[in-house]
Amino acid sequence: MGFLDIRNVTKSYGFVQVLHEVNIEVQEGEFLVLVGPSGCGKSTLLNMIAGLEGITSGDISIKGRVVNGVHPSKRNIAMVFQSYALYPNMTVGQNMTFGLEMHGVPKPEREKALRDVAKLLQIENLLDRKPGQLSGGQRQRVAMGRALVRNPDVFLFDEPLSNLDAKLRVDMRTEIKKLHEKLKTTIVYVTHDQIEAMTLSTRIAVMFKGYVQQLGTPKEIYDTPANVYVATFMGSPAMNVMPARVVVKDGIPHAEIKDAKGAVQNLRFSQPNLADWSGKDILLGIRPESITDPDGADRNSKNIVSLRNLVGVTEPAGADTFVAMELGGKDIIARMRADANVRSGQEFDFAINMEKAVAFDPNTEERIKT
Repeated sequence: MGFLDIRNVTKSYGFVQVLHEVNIEVQEGEFLVLVGPSGCGKSTLLNMIAGLEGITSGDISIKGRVVNGVHPSKRNIAMVFQSYALYPNMTVGQNMTFGLEMHGVPKPEREKALRDVAKLLQIENLLDRKPGQLSGGQRQRVAMGRALVRNPDVFLFDEPLSNLDAKLRVDMRTEIKKLHEKLKTTIVYVTHDQIEAMTLSTRIAVMFKGYVQQLGTPKEIYDTPANVYVATFMGSPAMNVMPARVVVKDGIPHAEIKDAKGAVQNLRFSQPNLADWSGKDILLGIRPESITDPDGADRNSKNIVSLRNLVGVTEPAGADTFVAMELGGKDIIARMRADANVRSGQEFDFAINMEKAVAFDPNTEERIKT
């Protein structure tokens, strides 16, 4: 049993079911990120953990206690909202300690908690200001501080960085990660930003249409996506997915695929049991960084396959150069070094790390287990 248990939880509004039998165990000190597009059910699930939404069926328990129907104030959780939800007529210090005051915590304890958290977040100089006098990043720190002074069992974050500009978002992401590593708190964090999910979490639940598509570590989600949806949602740029056919040569399975000129190419797989799919169509998945120039290929890989193909366009992006080409009738993105000698319109010897390739069933779009 986990520190936070979500067992067979569903949510319906009338005849419309928006969450379908969600099962997640969150261990103490874990940082779980719920990620997915708008409308996938992630915020609804967070609100159900908080007690702001009722549960249609199933159970949610915290520290072994089922909290279905328990008022939010009795769950010992703290929530950080997207909108910060600060009281404009109160000072920063009053905002941070208001919840403690409402729970009858004595003033000396409130003041000590305020001092400790303000020091931790480096906002001691802001305690006498009003929210309207603060920047977006400062308001976000105050909202986090209000949660931290409570010392709750579980912290819930609902897209807390979405209102910040790009640079500040990166800075605050680092601060949240540092806080978690220092305090070892249990966090459930909702975002639609897959970069936030990958960088912050110890585990990720990828959601789509009310279902948990995959639950795993960032590495598991990235390297072995459960299906095409997870493969293309997680990663920037997304995983390349293209139609291919499995053929067996000398007992070794290959992906048979057409290049930009329509010529058939064979890419050797590293997974021998894909030979069972001989003669069958698959969807071949390869991350952009696994397609590069020969000098930039992974030297630890035992299966780098050369592919000569026509370069479409190149996109310099600072540290990287993104190169587009056509493969399997799809536009494919390769990720190369900034100084890779590649030009639009030329024929180029691409190096493909087939150790990192994954195969999907084209009918179910589920990953073929290897």
